[in-house]
Amino acid sequence: MIVLEDVSFGYEKTLVLENVNLSIKNHELVGIFGPNGGGKTTLLKLLMGFLKPTRGSILISGTSPKAASTRIGYVPQVTRFDKQFPLSVLDVVLMGALSKLTPWGTYPSEVKKKAREILAQVGLIDKENQAFGTLSGGQAQRTLIARALLSNPELLLLDEPTASIDPAAEEDVYQLLNSLKGKMAILMVTHDLQSILHWAGRLLCVRRTVTSYLPSELCSHFALGLYHDRSTLQ
Repeated sequence: MIVLEDVSFGYEKTLVLENVNLSIKNHELVGIFGPNGGGKTTLLKLLMGFLKPTRGSILISGTSPKAASTRIGYVPQVTRFDKQFPLSVLDVVLMGALSKLTPWGTYPSEVKKKAREILAQVGLIDKENQAFGTLSGGQAQRTLIARALLSNPELLLLDEPTASIDPAAEEDVYQLLNSLKGKMAILMVTHDLQSILHWAGRLLCVRRTVTSYLPSELCSHFALGLYHDRSTLQ
């Protein structure tokens, strides 16, 4: 699904990612963690084609990130979404199919039907006409996941989807992501390492370079932000 070869990227004179070599298989659920400023968000932007590497290559399903953009779903943090914008829950989900808008500014009936089916899948069909800005943090996050799923992505990227939501809502998000395993590749940035250990098949520590770990290879030090090399793990 994803292949990065010798990828480096920097902003002006600041090197953010260096010599990244990575491959992600179809249908993997991968957690991404690391210190602030380590390059996690930059990595997502490179995968989405918003940034170009200063060196190296990135392929998604054998093509460039920009060419693969229609096969990528993205879920931002709820705090980065304008909750005051006057849209219903269904309206927000339909934003995931803007390319399907008719010349009259409406969506075909089959698109609306699918949007409602996905709302049912994420447990929000009873909220379809509710204003997005009135939702709880967990409900808003599930709405944004539904929006990303409307385009049938092969790759789902999530930027800290459990940030600023309560434990019960966090569990709902993880259960939803677990239900999607085997249907698409999922990459999730998180600071909640203890929780993602139970769900992810692999984890990537991003701190300028990218190191891949199996959940069993991580110790409690990582959850405290004490990152160290794989060779020191016991």
